[in-house]
Amino acid sequence: MADAARAVDLKNDGNRHFNAGDFTRAEALYSKALIADPTNPSLYTNRAMARLRMSLWQGVIEDCTTCLKLTGENNNMKANYYLSQAHLPLKNYDEALQHALKAHEICVKTGDKSLSAVTAQVLRCKKDRWEDLERKRRRETSSLESEVLSLLSRERDELLSDPATTTDESSRTEIREEWDGKMELLARVFDKAREKDEQRRKVPDWAIDDISFNIMVDPVITKSGKSYERASILEHIRRDPAHALDPVTRQPLLVSDLRPNIDLKRACDEFLEENGWAADW
Repeated sequence: MADAARAVDLKNDGNRHFNAGDFTRAEALYSKALIADPTNPSLYTNRAMARLRMSLWQGVIEDCTTCLKLTGENNNMKANYYLSQAHLPLKNYDEALQHALKAHEICVKTGDKSLSAVTAQVLRCKKDRWEDLERKRRRETSSLESEVLSLLSRERDELLSDPATTTDESSRTEIREEWDGKMELLARVFDKAREKDEQRRKVPDWAIDDISFNIMVDPVITKSGKSYERASILEHIRRDPAHALDPVTRQPLLVSDLRPNIDLKRACDEFLEENGWAADW
């Protein structure tokens, strides 16, 4: 039978050790609390938080997965947020992004003050995922270049060794020049593609939040028609809710004045999908 009271005492003791920076002891106390009451979802996220600090990624994933089975995937921001943080160093980029987006969705619905941190995690996931895809693409491109050049070289050598096509030195010279020209042209094509990749990158102005100066993940629009990152403008309002002003018109600004800018969000998503480096702009 669950001993909820003992579990709470152990959790509170664990919290004290966690706040003091003793994550190992905190993790042990949260584990004891879970033995006392394995049905309490918050105990799993508490232990996951300690395990995050200890870089115990698989343990975080196990705790948060169990927590979500108890609460439902759509009802626990912390479990999704911690799952995203644990999957990222394991290079599970799709899973990390999926849980970061779910945590962001829950933050927006509940008005959770962790929205800024979760937004940053979404950007981090998109950047790391893009960089991984980019590394794979570059490896594939380099391998393709080598394979095609090697194939052309073999075809040239076969022609040069065939008596039917090389009746004299003049024909051999002609074959060499023709195939060397093909290989040089192919090399230039790959070089040009690499140069394009290395060109100076620029983030379009419409994608940048004028408060945080980061690319927007979840833009909202004010009555003045100006869009901001949701987390940034909400933080701006929360600093002084009774006297918050629109950054452009300097008129009173309420949370209820904000509306999702769906078209801009779609444009930012598409830009980040092709330019993941911009997440760290």
